[in-house]
Amino acid sequence: MAKEKKLVEDITPMSEDFAQWYTDVVKKAELMRYSTVKGCMMILPNGYAIWENIQKNLDAMFKETGVENVYMPMFIPESLLQKEKDHVEGFAPECAIVTLGGGEELEERLIVRPTSETLFCDLYSNTVQSYRDLPKLYNQWCSVVRWEKTTRPFLRSSEFLWQEGHTVHATAEEAQERTEQMLNVYAEFCEKYLAIPMIKGRKTDKEKFAGAEATYTIEALMHDGKALQSGTSHNFGDGFARAFDMTFTDKDNKIKYVHQTSWGLSTRTIGALIMVHGDDSGLVLPPRIAPVQCMVIPVAQHKEGVLDKANEVYETLKAAGIRVKIDDSEKSPGWKFSEQEIRGISLRVELGPKDIEAGQAVVVRRDTREKITVAMDELAARIPEIMEQMQNDMFQRALKHREEHTSDAVTYEEFRETIANKPGFVRAMWCGDEACELKIKEDTTATSRCMPFEQHKLSDVCVCCGKPAKTMVYWGKAY
Repeated sequence: MAKEKKLVEDITPMSEDFAQWYTDVVKKAELMRYSTVKGCMMILPNGYAIWENIQKNLDAMFKETGVENVYMPMFIPESLLQKEKDHVEGFAPECAIVTLGGGEELEERLIVRPTSETLFCDLYSNTVQSYRDLPKLYNQWCSVVRWEKTTRPFLRSSEFLWQEGHTVHATAEEAQERTEQMLNVYAEFCEKYLAIPMIKGRKTDKEKFAGAEATYTIEALMHDGKALQSGTSHNFGDGFARAFDMTFTDKDNKIKYVHQTSWGLSTRTIGALIMVHGDDSGLVLPPRIAPVQCMVIPVAQHKEGVLDKANEVYETLKAAGIRVKIDDSEKSPGWKFSEQEIRGISLRVELGPKDIEAGQAVVVRRDTREKITVAMDELAARIPEIMEQMQNDMFQRALKHREEHTSDAVTYEEFRETIANKPGFVRAMWCGDEACELKIKEDTTATSRCMPFEQHKLSDVCVCCGKPAKTMVYWGKAY
């Protein structure tokens, strides 16, 4: 029992130190290890399996909208990057640059991709000639490098995994439609599979992507009340097209510039999973995204017939399409329970001699620890039902938490007091002036998260300066 207790004691309670709790969970759940390269991480099987499920389900959703996958080089010639001035200025501080190759100095420096807009522009400028070639709906799954000064596993690292979609269209209307469509795909994915409710909206000009005409975002609220930008979709208009001479002959036989979009979601969603659903015992993974949905744990497995029955249950659940494993190691049942909880496995099936005699098993939910007695011959039917209920309950709890930690502020005094004393989102009106945005950040460290599509008129004036308000904004401290 001492060992089992120690396993959980290694995790700092989130109420004591949320940042340390997060790091402890990442390490104890064996999601990653720190690399010898500062700011980089080695993603271990438990962590990568979550990313594989994210990739598999999101990729299927992309393809339903007509998107095709490609792969682009990881190196970008510096001259290519320089073609789009705003883009370069936005990423210059984060770029890693290769100057040597094969022991010799390169004729032109190569940038390790921080993102691939310029490479896709180069591709499209050479492959799109006519309106018949449009639209091009491409996506790639890859890693990118951004030389971050402050890093944290999954949330911010110098190299991370993501997908980046890049599309080109004949009209501005088509590009805008695609921009919003992909944002909706992200929101649907996060809510359906990750059980994380999202706020959808547009970023302010100050917060938009370098080189974009408009940036749209999905914002989630973590357990500690901080916001996390979880996916973005950008409308580039024809800015990149003009810089890279991406033109096409339209139906009216006139030469026109294409309109472009870009959208991305990364491994920081794993960080969101941890911080939205986790508890003091470790990970809590929604069943739809959990690599292992169910762990069969034989109790008193040394007794005759227990292991045989446990393996029989394992095979039955596997045949039913449930992602299941069996822990038939020599560890004590309590230790096995603790390991299952730390890893966030959605359900466990406890099976001992008395259970076998009664023709039943005990199913334990990871999120609530509720114990449900299920007849042995009903397990394959009941477990999917329990998982579906758990998935829905986890979403509703996260939604309730967000609602309870979303406040409205009308005056600046009220705004500052709320930001200082109540973690979470603060909704307030804004005049649209960047000076007010900067003042709010300087006074409170809160930033504009987004101008939500779903607007509410809280007052007629800006919360900061008192001038006529243009839009309601979600504000908050963020990762």
